[in-house]
Amino acid sequence: MIMRLFKTLLPALATSIAAVIATAAQQPPPGEPLIRENAAVKVSDHVYVIPDFNVGLVPNVGIVVGSRATLVVDTGLGPQNGRTVVKETSKVSGNADVYVVSTHFHPEHALGESAFPASAHLIRARAQQQDIDEFGSTLAQQFAARSATTAALLKDAAYRKADVTFDKEHLLDLGGVRVRLIALGPTHTRGDTVAWVEGDRVLFSGDIVMNKRFLAFASPYASVKTWLDDFDVLEALKPARIVPSHGAMGDASLIGEQRTVLKAIQDRAVALKREGKSVDDAVKTIQTEMQARYPGWTAAAQAGNAARTAFNEM
Repeated sequence: MIMRLFKTLLPALATSIAAVIATAAQQPPPGEPLIRENAAVKVSDHVYVIPDFNVGLVPNVGIVVGSRATLVVDTGLGPQNGRTVVKETSKVSGNADVYVVSTHFHPEHALGESAFPASAHLIRARAQQQDIDEFGSTLAQQFAARSATTAALLKDAAYRKADVTFDKEHLLDLGGVRVRLIALGPTHTRGDTVAWVEGDRVLFSGDIVMNKRFLAFASPYASVKTWLDDFDVLEALKPARIVPSHGAMGDASLIGEQRTVLKAIQDRAVALKREGKSVDDAVKTIQTEMQARYPGWTAAAQAGNAARTAFNEM
C-alpha cells in the first residue's frame, strides 16, 4: 500500500522539484544587484511592483498598466537589469505605447533605460536632467568601481535622451488610469520625482519617503525645509499604498513617521547650535540619539547627514 502510494506521488514530486530548481536557476545569487524575474506582484487594479527583496543597488520597480499605454517607474542598474524590466513588463502588459520615468538619476534607478526600445517614451524632470548633466557620468563611474559585478552591469550603460521634459508636474493618461509625475527636489537629489497613480491611490515615492530607514541626504542641494514641505504635499494625496524606491511597501503612515523623525533631528540640531556646539559634535550626538531611539531603523549614518544639513540650514 505504501509503495503504491509512493509510486503514485513520485511523478508529481519529481515535477515539483524540477519546478523549484528551474525557478531558483532564474533568480540571481543573494546580494547581487539584479532585478528578479517572475517576481512582479499586483498591488492594485493597474499597478504591479517588482520588489527589491532588500538587495542593495536594486530598486522597487513599478509597472502601471492602462488600456492604451504602460508606465515603468525605475529601470535598474545597467542594460541587463533594464532588459529584465522590459521582459517583466511584457508579461503584464501588451500595450505598444510604453513610458519610462526614473524617481531620480542614480544609476540603479535610471541606467537600465537604454535597454528599452527606441519607441518607448522617456519622461524626465528638468532638475533631474540637470543632475545627469552635472553628476551622471561621475556617479556611474563611482558605482562601477564598487565591484567587478557593478562594473560589468554598467558597461555600455548610458542615459537616454528624454522625449519629454517638465518643470513641476506632468500628467499621463494611460487609458482608464492617470498618473501624475511630480518633481519635488531638492531632497535626496535635485530631480527627485514621484509618480502618483490617481485612481489606485498608489504613490511611488522614490527616496523621499522610506520605510523604517533614515532619509538619505546624499545631495549637496538637499534641504530639510523642502523635505518637510514635501511631506505635506504627499500626505495631501492620501495614498493607500506607498512604494519607496528601496525597502518594504507601506501605507500613508510612513509619511508621518518620517516627518516625526526628521523634525526631531531638525529641532535637536537647532538646539545644539544655540548651545554653541560645533557641527561635528552635533552630528555625532544626534546620530547616537537617533540610533538609540529608533533601533529598528536602517542607514543610521544618514541621521547624521540630516543633522548636518539641518545645522547648516538654520
